[in-house]
Amino acid sequence: QVQLVESGGGLVQAGGSLRLSCAASGRTFSSNHMGWFRQAPGKEREFVAAISWSGINTYYKDFVKGRFTISRDNAKNTVYLQMNSLKPEDTAIYYCAASGSRYNDPDTYAHWGQGTQVTVSS
Repeated sequence: QVQLVESGGGLVQAGGSLRLSCAASGRTFSSNHMGWFRQAPGKEREFVAAISWSGINTYYKDFVKGRFTISRDNAKNTVYLQMNSLKPEDTAIYYCAASGSRYNDPDTYAHWGQGTQVTVSS
């Protein structure tokens, strides 16, 4: 059984940084894409960033390019999302997802974490 556990969320002022971690258990961690998605109140879940199995290919939504960095450590079964220059509009619940066949399509991801709240104050 695959389990994903996010951590690292919290309250930060605009311009600050947070680092999210997603610890995975189960043998599917090293296969296919790992992704981060977010959902703000009243909005649909949206793609933030994804990384290929090898870690060589990374993908970002336009609104986080240059500010967020996704990485993974397959030896530790962990994927990270470093978030810098945070803005109030980044406030959302951030979800880790595993085994996505299309990196930016949440419907193709087989496994999801419970989410971690990120709140950015102005």
